Amino acid sequence: MLDMRLIRENPEAVERALADRGGAELIRPLIDQDGLRRRLVRESEDLKALRNKASEAIGQAKRRSEDAAAEQARMREVGERIKALEAELKGVDAKVEALLLQIPNLPDPSVPAGQTEDKNVEVRRWGTPRAFAFTAKPHEEIGEALGLMDFERAGRMSKTRFVVLWGPLARLERALTDFMLDLHTLEHGYTEVWVPHLVNASTMQNNGLLPKFEVGLFKTVEPDEDRTLYLIPTAEVPVTALHTGETLAEPTLPRRYVSFTPCYRREAGTYGKDMKGMIRHHQFDKVELVKVTTPAQSPAELEAMVGNAEEVLKRLEIPYRVVLHCAGDMGFQATKSYDVEVWLPGQGKYREISSCSDCGAFQARRAEIRYKPAGGGKAEFCHTMNGSGLAVGRTLIAIVENYQEADGSVTIPAVLRPYMRGLERIGPA
Repeated sequence: MLDMRLIRENPEAVERALADRGGAELIRPLIDQDGLRRRLVRESEDLKALRNKASEAIGQAKRRSEDAAAEQARMREVGERIKALEAELKGVDAKVEALLLQIPNLPDPSVPAGQTEDKNVEVRRWGTPRAFAFTAKPHEEIGEALGLMDFERAGRMSKTRFVVLWGPLARLERALTDFMLDLHTLEHGYTEVWVPHLVNASTMQNNGLLPKFEVGLFKTVEPDEDRTLYLIPTAEVPVTALHTGETLAEPTLPRRYVSFTPCYRREAGTYGKDMKGMIRHHQFDKVELVKVTTPAQSPAELEAMVGNAEEVLKRLEIPYRVVLHCAGDMGFQATKSYDVEVWLPGQGKYREISSCSDCGAFQARRAEIRYKPAGGGKAEFCHTMNGSGLAVGRTLIAIVENYQEADGSVTIPAVLRPYMRGLERIGPA
């Protein structure tokens, strides 16, 4: 969440920064509630000071055998007023927190203005899309023709937006995961972590997904709501939570983590979009990159993270482009965000395969993740960032479409063949 002091001291600047993102309309109500809260705190503290002073005077009067009944009665009234103020303050605190939880992060000054994806800025491209001597097919047609991509059985056992992968395609999913984890741990310096796939509401809220995005999450049904657990929509959630409530030593930063998990999303609001194939499923695999840094480190570490995601596609020799998001098209938690978009010849366009975002102190403030400066002084909030390195299913899609052959087979990229036991081609069963 945002720093309340920043909002209090610069409300107009915060409103301007949020103009393209939404949330600007919440700043004035928040300022009003914060002002009320401060008045209640001030009155309560003044009354407590008065009561302490009166208690001392009452004690002295009793020691002198003087009648203090009137003052005692007055202090009882003061005590009742303090109780009333505390009850009111509790309600105001809840309103302040509720408003803060609905306000998105402020965009970095380098982020372009705009509210929709057409205002995003292409930063660079890599590779040249292949010129096919035949009409390129989408991945679902290729996979179904091979008998290895099964949407019908998945739909019968679950519902739409699921898939069963058979034989070589199932192995390709696993090979991609191992390749990505090896690349990021052995060459890019990330530490691999295995994390829970179910987390509590506090963890989701600290990440920035609750309360605003609950409709898009799967969760357990418990008799006691406090025991409800949520299926993770990305490994970012539990990995970022690794250091909740901790103060890290500055020399140990940045921390770089990589984690492979299945991800679960309702895809609320997307029905009618990408209904065919594996582009937008309720369950998919992803290799996630997460960093915890100092504020000074975060700009360079974000750029490095984007480069780490790009390297996966370079090794696979698949064309892609990098896009910088405009303010209104970023995720709720992000202060700056890039998409890596892979070329899909079956669709004839680039599609997102990784989103890399610097969240600044937005998540760390919620989760109380701080670092102690090496030179001494007060502990400060860390910065957190995350990015896909990559979405495994979409990478599989990109291979199937970019490496398809006229006879319906799919060539395995050279870098993956050691992970596929030397298999060079996936052909009809």
